[in-house]
Amino acid sequence: MGRLGFAALAGAGLLAAAPGVALAHMPFMLPNMFDLTDRDHITVQAGFAEDAFVSEVVMKSDAFHTRGPGGTVTPIKDVTYLRDLTVFEAPVPAKGTYRVSSGERFGRVGKMYKGPTGDWVIGEGAERPAGAQLVAVQSMTLAEVYVTRGSPTKDALAPTGKSLELRPITHPSEIFAARPATFELLFEGKPVAGANVEVYRSAGVYDGKKKVLDQIKTDASGRFSITPPDAGTYLALIRHRTASPAGAQTPYRSYSYTLTFEATE
Repeated sequence: MGRLGFAALAGAGLLAAAPGVALAHMPFMLPNMFDLTDRDHITVQAGFAEDAFVSEVVMKSDAFHTRGPGGTVTPIKDVTYLRDLTVFEAPVPAKGTYRVSSGERFGRVGKMYKGPTGDWVIGEGAERPAGAQLVAVQSMTLAEVYVTRGSPTKDALAPTGKSLELRPITHPSEIFAARPATFELLFEGKPVAGANVEVYRSAGVYDGKKKVLDQIKTDASGRFSITPPDAGTYLALIRHRTASPAGAQTPYRSYSYTLTFEATE
């Protein structure tokens, strides 16, 4: 991407992904704690990873922000970019639940084609069906996490009505091991049916059980449930590929949304 294109994205509140970030990498945000008790700030790591929460590539954005009690949005300006990891502190001035977000980010431009089942497949692989047309696609990434100071509140859980996002039906502070937690997947404020949901557990890096809960799909109303098998930190990943809005750089976009959450005993 040339300097003019990069500046245009930054001016719109977005920064492009760092060179070398594969379309398959997962964006993530990881707070140092989910229950803040009475702390007045939260420290967050962010990056791109193949294994959940093991950052390989720094995440750059000028759209980091929090949405707090009452729906107040606060930009995060003081961000440290290391070579492989992003770190920042966010203020948590009042009691309640906060949504910490990377903001939507423009990523790499690549190619995709329709596979045998009609699903979009990223890449130019030699295994693509004969005659399958390659189309240009740009990745769009958004990573979020909820943290709570004091008693949980619901203002920050309200959907924005923009792009791909999850609306927690079960409050993120009330997710427990071996109990279902329910969410609703939305795109531009409308439910997305039949989407695949991938769930990864941080402990999988050590015991080999990285991906759990296969075959999770959103229902006709965009809802689905996750039952964490044990206590720990999890990452839910959803990808949605669709036509781009008018005037976009590419005819298609591949949206990736991740939500980090903690399951407790």
